[in-house]
Amino acid sequence: MKIAIDGPGGAGKSTVAKRLADELGMTYIDTGAMYRAVALAVHRRGLSTGDADAVRGLLGFIRLGIAHEAATGRQLIYLNGEDVSDAIRTPQISLGASDVSKIPEVRLAMVELQRGIASGADVVMDGRDIGTFVFPDASRKYFLTASPETRARRRFLELTAKGQSVTFEQCLSELLVRDENDSNRAFAPLKAADDALLVETDDMTEDEVVAALRADLLNLGLCGAGP
Repeated sequence: MKIAIDGPGGAGKSTVAKRLADELGMTYIDTGAMYRAVALAVHRRGLSTGDADAVRGLLGFIRLGIAHEAATGRQLIYLNGEDVSDAIRTPQISLGASDVSKIPEVRLAMVELQRGIASGADVVMDGRDIGTFVFPDASRKYFLTASPETRARRRFLELTAKGQSVTFEQCLSELLVRDENDSNRAFAPLKAADDALLVETDDMTEDEVVAALRADLLNLGLCGAGP
């Protein structure tokens, strides 16, 4: 079974996807981490994530791996054997991920990896093109969204809780830039699949969103009623 959860940054899709996967006993895959890892690799080489030719030339030297912590189920992302799960969670790398994700060769390489990981497994996968491109035949598709202000506030609280020095205005500006980039890229842009269920999360808690998706899956007969 494949469950696709798409949406813009700060809509809560990663947290909701992980919790839903945990509750259903499925594998969680955060595809955004893969693009962030590519952006980190480019940054570490001193190259610009906006230089498509340079990024294409680096692809052959990038090896990505995914694992999950046994105790917490947290997804870990490895770049050439190094755990970079924390290093990729910065505003700079977030914007860089938006840059590299516009490059068709990068997307195709990541999609191949995503499909390979999900092959033969029940997965909850979140990203920006899961329901439209990665798994257009997913068992169920969701598109989570919220106002830019709500999403920026969530991102601000998330980053400051990790000790990063950011402002709400900075988070809002960077989210708007990424929304523009992701929605207007020529290849596999961010958009809701025609058959996706739209979930507006502005006035919903994390628990409420997870419960709503779980109830929908139960109604469709795609999961059991137990814990």
